[in-house]
Amino acid sequence: MIEAQVMPTPAGPLSLLSREGVIVAAGFTADPTEMFARLSPALRAEGLDVVDDLGAAAQAVRDYLAGDLLALDAVPVSQPGSERRQALHKALREVKPGTTVSYAELAERAGLPRSAARAAGGACAQNLIAPFVPCHRVLPQSGGYGGYYYGTPVKEWLLAHESGKL
Repeated sequence: MIEAQVMPTPAGPLSLLSREGVIVAAGFTADPTEMFARLSPALRAEGLDVVDDLGAAAQAVRDYLAGDLLALDAVPVSQPGSERRQALHKALREVKPGTTVSYAELAERAGLPRSAARAAGGACAQNLIAPFVPCHRVLPQSGGYGGYYYGTPVKEWLLAHESGKL
């Protein structure tokens, strides 16, 4: 069974979906079924149960919001993807709070050539586990915030929170 919890945050409601203590989806939506619909058919077949408290993952979110910017790093996550996509998601988790990288830099950190910036962008676009896999820390080399699945205001809030500007 996939368990879900919706948590209030200053950036909007955050839905967390967990399978046996491992986060399989997380996103800034008040409706966990939106995240559930993005899971693989095998995971969706397990069903969804909304609970009051996911325990350690929920506590990590509370700690992150209270200023422990490394709290989300300790939470185990799992999402599908090719070896390349897994390397990009791993590299994303290694981008420290308060810092940003370009898509080309993310590709390099994942052991790919800088020319794989488009693949890095795809990995961010398909990321099911925001903000635990912090694609908000990737900015376009041309400047600005670029896109974000949950909207630019959420990305701006997360970056401001992590840089101590709130």
